[in-house]
Amino acid sequence: MPDALDALVTAERPKLLYLVPNFQNPTGRTLPLARRRAVAEVAARRGLWVVEDDPYGELRFSGEPVQWIAGCAGAEDRTVLLSSFSKVMAPGLRLGWLRGPAALRRACVIAKQAADLHTSTVDQAAAARYLADRDLDAHLATVRDAYRLRRDALLAGLADALPVGSSWNRPDGGMFLWARLPSGHDATALLKQAVAHHVAYVPGAPFFAGRPDPATMRLSFTTHSPEEIAVGLTRLAKAFA
Repeated sequence: MPDALDALVTAERPKLLYLVPNFQNPTGRTLPLARRRAVAEVAARRGLWVVEDDPYGELRFSGEPVQWIAGCAGAEDRTVLLSSFSKVMAPGLRLGWLRGPAALRRACVIAKQAADLHTSTVDQAAAARYLADRDLDAHLATVRDAYRLRRDALLAGLADALPVGSSWNRPDGGMFLWARLPSGHDATALLKQAVAHHVAYVPGAPFFAGRPDPATMRLSFTTHSPEEIAVGLTRLAKAFA
């Protein structure tokens, strides 16, 4: 909540706020425009830098795109926008980009050099050749269509796979959705049963910075076909039975 963010910044005096506003990992949630504008206002008023990481933003397959925080009033010169080719071109292509104020870019270059000297020259050359010879937008359209079908297959089977009283969201894009089992269930403890039925998920507890909710879980829908997802949900239902 913006009010909570303002109070936290006032109390703790952080220099930087890191956010994944589109289809966030692990929840798949998207930050609404009103909250993005509120974050920009807090950043401008409190002198806070914002790192806006957007690796999943191009993977929207329903709903309307939401303006970057970097484009909101007050945050234009206080936001570093990041993204990656690994989610839109090829998973093994660990190559990203940064867009930020000119005064900050030199410091970012030095920090990058200190971390790993430079990104793989082979990866950079491969990406440059792909962008020159291929249509990335057409590739993204294919990926979005495939991911939409896989998300829908997962959503269609969750009611039968998860215990009665479970809840989950419906992301408009990205790679994940967030589910919660009924109170009293421990997703981490139940994972062993799921693996015994040859299916897996990621328990939600390790994602919490504070006190975790043991009933939560992250489900990814991008790797497998709708038919394979249906099989996995059948296995999950048996594990939770």
